[in-house]
Amino acid sequence: MKPVTVSIDVPQTPEQVYDFLDAMARHERFTDHYLTDWRYSGPGRGVGSCATVTAALGGTKTEVAIEVVEADPPRRIVERNVSAAGRRLAHGTYTIEPLPGGGSHVSFTYAWARAPLADRLPAPVVRATMRRANRTVMRRLALELARQASTPGS
Repeated sequence: MKPVTVSIDVPQTPEQVYDFLDAMARHERFTDHYLTDWRYSGPGRGVGSCATVTAALGGTKTEVAIEVVEADPPRRIVERNVSAAGRRLAHGTYTIEPLPGGGSHVSFTYAWARAPLADRLPAPVVRATMRRANRTVMRRLALELARQASTPGS
């Protein structure tokens, strides 16, 4: 299946965005509209940071194991997602680029490495559903970054 990419521009520096995204527990704040029941393991930050969540999209619920597998501060974080009893394998990649006038361009790409037939048959619908959910993620991420900036020490 073709990957889905969404993005947003934010006023924070790449270092500030990366620092926020590097803490796995913070992801719950901007993804809990479709990822719930967060359980964490491993380190709180960086490679090896893990969460198990319940994803509710398109009228179905599934457990997803998320693990940070690559980190290139302050530019990129790659997460491996395993669900559907191992039949679905995907990578979520946050890419953070400086904007010429300051701030950052943040993009998130969800790319399937393996997908069950139930995903592949209605691929356009699955991709559209993921794109909608992740556009909301980007808007909520921008709000959380603004909240973080206005609340020192959080």
